[in-house]
Amino acid sequence: MKRRLARTAVTISVLIVAVFWLLFFSPRPPLTINPDTLAGDGSLQNYCELPVLDGSGKLAAEIPKGNTPGCGYAHFPLPILADCTEPLIDGAADIRGLWVGVEGKVGHVERIEQCGGRTVITSSGVIHDAGPNSTAHINTDDTEGGVLFTLGNTAYCPRTSASMTWNDGTLNFNLLGWGPIVVQRYLQGEQLVWEYADGSITRMDRLCQLPSASVTPQPRGRRFQFFPKNS
Repeated sequence: MKRRLARTAVTISVLIVAVFWLLFFSPRPPLTINPDTLAGDGSLQNYCELPVLDGSGKLAAEIPKGNTPGCGYAHFPLPILADCTEPLIDGAADIRGLWVGVEGKVGHVERIEQCGGRTVITSSGVIHDAGPNSTAHINTDDTEGGVLFTLGNTAYCPRTSASMTWNDGTLNFNLLGWGPIVVQRYLQGEQLVWEYADGSITRMDRLCQLPSASVTPQPRGRRFQFFPKNS
């Protein structure tokens, strides 16, 4: 009995270590976002003027995948799909634009881009891009953005991966691409509704201009420090 308990404890410990390594220390995908897009100033855009999806420009699959640099971008970047005019796929609602939370997570701001079967959500320091692209696979395979700890001057934030698929006007996020639905977004009247796995519901209204408070994201996470180095 004691041996069985000991083996079980060892197995659980190994699994915990493996998951922790996967979340924080496994290699992240290469940064493939266009450097000019990342360096540009997305706060100067009018997000009530949306691209016309008439098929005259690039396809979603011709544009590099947008992903988060490190644990978060330094300032709100330019749109990733600015040159894409591929019409939306069947079953997709047009939820493009800039949105601000007015119920639930009040003040939360996010930008949503779409073309073809691709959706990019930029908010709070992170860029989640799912769908056909020219440089990587279709899941987001990115980071949650909250820094749990630092080793020296290196920040560590958990990796995340999800697919974004449409089902009758609802955008579903499936964990790892095949797991349970953890996030949903859908239109309800003029508002965008964001349902999260913790049961929270946020209702958002449209914005034309990025609020100044959202240009530079606020640091997130517990940020435990180990072996700090003087700068």
